[in-house]
Amino acid sequence: MRDAAPYLRPGATRRCRIAALTFAAFCAVAAAATLARAGTDSVLVWDALRVVFILLTTAWLAWGAAQAFLGLRRLPPLPRMDPPDCAPPPVAILIPICNEDPAAVRARVQAMRASVRAAGISPDFIILSDTSGEAAVVREQVMLSPLFDARPGFPAVYYRNRTERYGRKAGNIEDFIRRSGGAYEHVVILDADSLMEGETIAHMIARMEADPGLGLLQTLPRITGASSIFGRAMQFAAGFHSAVFSRGLARLQGATGPFWGHNAIVRVRALSQCCGLPELQGPPPFGGTILSHDYVEAALLARGGWRVEMDPRIGGSYEEGPENLLAFARRDRRWCQGNLQHMRLLGAPGLKPWSRFVFVQGIVSYLVALAWAAFLVVSFLAAMTAAQPDYFPEARQLFPVFPDDRTHQIAALVIGIGGLLLLPKLLILGEAVVTGRAGGHGGALRSAFSVLAETAMTALIAPVMLMFQCRAVIEVLAGQDGGWPATARGEGRLSLAQAWRATRWISLTGAGALISMRWVAPDLLLWLLPVALPMIAAPVLIAATSRPWGRGLFVVPEEIATPPVVAAYREARHDAARDHEVSDVPLVPQA
Repeated sequence: MRDAAPYLRPGATRRCRIAALTFAAFCAVAAAATLARAGTDSVLVWDALRVVFILLTTAWLAWGAAQAFLGLRRLPPLPRMDPPDCAPPPVAILIPICNEDPAAVRARVQAMRASVRAAGISPDFIILSDTSGEAAVVREQVMLSPLFDARPGFPAVYYRNRTERYGRKAGNIEDFIRRSGGAYEHVVILDADSLMEGETIAHMIARMEADPGLGLLQTLPRITGASSIFGRAMQFAAGFHSAVFSRGLARLQGATGPFWGHNAIVRVRALSQCCGLPELQGPPPFGGTILSHDYVEAALLARGGWRVEMDPRIGGSYEEGPENLLAFARRDRRWCQGNLQHMRLLGAPGLKPWSRFVFVQGIVSYLVALAWAAFLVVSFLAAMTAAQPDYFPEARQLFPVFPDDRTHQIAALVIGIGGLLLLPKLLILGEAVVTGRAGGHGGALRSAFSVLAETAMTALIAPVMLMFQCRAVIEVLAGQDGGWPATARGEGRLSLAQAWRATRWISLTGAGALISMRWVAPDLLLWLLPVALPMIAAPVLIAATSRPWGRGLFVVPEEIATPPVVAAYREARHDAARDHEVSDVPLVPQA
């Protein structure tokens, strides 16, 4: 049913792609040309490398800004999907878990089970466990046992724990599809921390039934439950900025959209026909199990002729986020390896050009960290080899004066790159105020202060994240496998000692860079401070931002009016936390 998303029509998608690519190319060439005109008196190769690196990094920034600009125009209202006249199709809600807190899993299933019942649908809930260790499995089954009662009118809940745990999450779902997928028309794939309203699931089922060519429909999950400064800032940014960025992404992706691995519905026939993932030849990190399987599955569905759509208008879809920067960096390390692994898949036969481009985007999103770091290093080397002019001829002068009238070019470059970073956020703030969306974030004034605070915090931790990403890329390129570390859900407050142990290498690198610049080019020391000082203060920043934070800033709509499924989950979670003593374990229905 194409009318459900008219903005995804091929002509509109093509125009958006051309506009975004043209804008990114123009900004990149303009930045490179500006830097080339402002070349130093250093060795020519350093200036040439700096031009190349600024070309790459500016193109990436401009591409992100283009998504925001495309998303400023609102999408048409979400159409009402009437339930089909015939009997509803059999649907399964898949919840893959691996060594998760079983009390939280139970509470989420209880909340969603009641919500889908209220929505008038009855999908089966399938808990697909990869939990290992006899004691952990028994504890999991005991805690989940209240879900297995056959209550009239409530959806059934099934559970299985597999012993051959190949393929991680993708293999877990593949095992279910091979064994039991024929019993269902569609599957809703969740993560262990996902929540979805019953009305949302009903809408997605109706969309799939109305459009036989739709293979996958992805929602935009909203982050809930954050309590730390870092977590709440991420939660706010995801709710406030992603509302616009996701509209731009939807327009760019069209019917070859993304799959993020959860909070989406997939047609079983399409999944079974197209998405059997092989083990890549060779050892990890580039061989073995495909880590970022979701983007690969989306590409395979598109190759098979199915449409893959992301609709940010669909509400009632939630997940949790990391509560501190170290937890975020661990997750990002896995994403880095998974995205770089896609280098092996760029030449896979039959893929659509845009699917290959999406792989390139994911690869570049991490390589660009190396490009930024290389730009800084090359600039340092250029300063070492250049004849040293007097950049600050006047006393108490804040901005340097470059020889041969280079000041204007450098200033233009700084303003342009700063504009690509800040202008999208300012325009999104304006859009939120004009449309009234800011009301869900505490009003226009509070939203403005939240955007300012989130931008300042992002600027402070950006050099730290740059170092984490550079290390991750170097490790992967050097052949070091990061594996699939367990998700530390609920990990929040960190001590200064914990932060120091994890980031002392960043602090020492920042201190070394500052000392070296003081020795080589003291006049440029001021320009290095915004990068070096956050690196030196990394342990303090990480520990401080892991502290709890109240509701003064970073307000999201889910705090003003708690969604019913989230409220039900929190109540059930409180009850499940007290339920530690069960006399016996009932027979677990196997999926």
